Amino acid sequence: MRQRAERLPRIKKTHELSYELRVKEAMNKDVITLSPGHTMRDVKEILKKRRISGIPIVESKRLLGIVSIEDLIHCLTVGAMGRSVEEVMTGKVVALFSDESLISAINKFDTYGYGRFPVLDRDSRSLAGIITKKDIIQCLLRTLEFLYHSKEKKEDRRYQVAHLFRDLPSDNTTLKLEYHVKGQEFGKAGEKSDQLKGNLLKLGYSDECIRRLTIAALEAEMNLVIYTAGGDLITRIEPGRIVVNVIDEGPGIPNIELAMEPGFSTAPDFVRELGFGAGMGLPNIKRCTDEMKIDSIVGKGTNLEFSVYS
Repeated sequence: MRQRAERLPRIKKTHELSYELRVKEAMNKDVITLSPGHTMRDVKEILKKRRISGIPIVESKRLLGIVSIEDLIHCLTVGAMGRSVEEVMTGKVVALFSDESLISAINKFDTYGYGRFPVLDRDSRSLAGIITKKDIIQCLLRTLEFLYHSKEKKEDRRYQVAHLFRDLPSDNTTLKLEYHVKGQEFGKAGEKSDQLKGNLLKLGYSDECIRRLTIAALEAEMNLVIYTAGGDLITRIEPGRIVVNVIDEGPGIPNIELAMEPGFSTAPDFVRELGFGAGMGLPNIKRCTDEMKIDSIVGKGTNLEFSVYS
């Protein structure tokens, strides 16, 4: 099934960075916490002194819940300032993992409308930090500034892909790059797309072209990790365009039109809890590329092809 790509007017560097940077690079590690035995009077003093809007409740490094300024206002209204934070806190807390991408964090801020998220270490499940929208913005600005100064100092030694086709004349010159992606290896998700980005940089493609390909490849790689036992990401570099085929022998897509709807996802709950499966994969690929074609057979697998003109 061929989908007409509705390309974004321009893919900004911040969009690309939101896929590459991790929550741990933006979060605040200096977190004020309370234990379950503290009272709401303690909460009042800390919120007033530190000018924050919420406090994680922790015991033996394990996150038990969170108390917000709304909880404090309620206790002030009903005269319950002597209650313990354990009685008042929200126990079922939506948290992020430190190795999640910033785009995952941004999606969760949009979904839940919260002002902050506690951040957990994926392996130990202990509290690692806390993150706000302001933290994300500051992290992106710091990174942009660093990249700007680094680019000023760095000598451009890229090959320039135009030379490749000029120096190797033929009726059909194609450079092929193949990457195998293993399914369910969430800790390594994004590695192959990073390798592809590095190779495109060496070949001298424009920043805009690389950003679009990188985002599309990352989304495709995540789909392989989440939904299949593994697959191949095959890139063909041709004069004037880059074509990527993503092939798997997974469960297939029963309804491609539904899968193209933003936010639609069939990812199981445990995958969503790990910070994946937001339901933006195929729509984002379509938006970032010039052409997109997808063929899928339930029970046999999927062949996704997308391309960007260079």
